[in-house]
Amino acid sequence: MILSTEDQNRINAAITAAESRTAGEIVCVLSRASSDYMTYAVAWSALIALAAPWPLIAMTQLSVQQILLVQVFIFTALYLVFSSSGLGHQLVPGRVRREQAHRAAMEQFMIRGMTRKTNRAGVLIFVSLAEHYVRIVADDGIASKVDRSVWQGAVDALLAQIRAGDLATGFVSAVEQCGAVLNQHFPPGGGRDELTDKIYVI
Repeated sequence: MILSTEDQNRINAAITAAESRTAGEIVCVLSRASSDYMTYAVAWSALIALAAPWPLIAMTQLSVQQILLVQVFIFTALYLVFSSSGLGHQLVPGRVRREQAHRAAMEQFMIRGMTRKTNRAGVLIFVSLAEHYVRIVADDGIASKVDRSVWQGAVDALLAQIRAGDLATGFVSAVEQCGAVLNQHFPPGGGRDELTDKIYVI
């Protein structure tokens, strides 16, 4: 569910429109995955490969050298499967995936320069597809004026559209709702637009 150029342009236009009505800033980030989870691919591959000799010893007449070759083959095959497909992500505990996605959201908040906004009224809308994770991160200026529950409506709208298969509309809805909140507390005041009005796909 990666956005087309047309979808990205639509979201960019929604950001520009929302920011025209506020002194705040909105940045959107779409991440395919918050981590490659290679450690888990290695660990599961090694665990299964280490367990493989026992049934081979009990049920076959293979030599030690042949069993070692089978182990190497099993490890290599599983590692390639786990590391190159979505199956590897399913082996990662849900708590770990959420933690990785949360960390990625915080990193993007810093990377995209959200804290450079003079009035600290920046809002990041972050989606990580592999982890099924949506997060809105608000800078101190707006966060101090708005309860965290206020952003839940935008999160719910985005999640609903993702489930319906329309990611672009979800982002647009979230941008519009976040823009309305920013407008209420930081109406336009002639300040310059400090951040690029675009969605980042990483």
